[in-house]
Amino acid sequence: QVQLVQSGGGLAQAGGSLSLSCEASGRAVSSPAMAWFRQAPGKEREFVAAINWNGANTDYSESVKGRFTISRDNAKNTVYLQMNSLKPADTAVYYCAATNLYYRATMLQSEYLYPYWGQGTQVPVSS
Repeated sequence: QVQLVQSGGGLAQAGGSLSLSCEASGRAVSSPAMAWFRQAPGKEREFVAAINWNGANTDYSESVKGRFTISRDNAKNTVYLQMNSLKPADTAVYYCAATNLYYRATMLQSEYLYPYWGQGTQVPVSS
């Protein structure tokens, strides 16, 4: 079992930056592949970014590519999401997720691959 605890976030203005963190703990492989998803009000949850188990490759949705950066520190069992140039359209609840799959990041976009989820973090972006 893997437990994921999210931190960071808060209110941001358009054009601003925010950072989210997600720490993994529990009995599992030491470096699961991890990802961030988000769910805007009235919409389905969508993929944001993924990073493979050793951080060698990453993948992003087109809507955040070039603005968001996913990274990880395996010594801390933590994955990060740095969000720059935020837009009101980025307003959502953000979730981190983990899976014990050794896939390339480009193969990790489906939420159904992830059995472990963080508690969610509200990220409102004002215009």
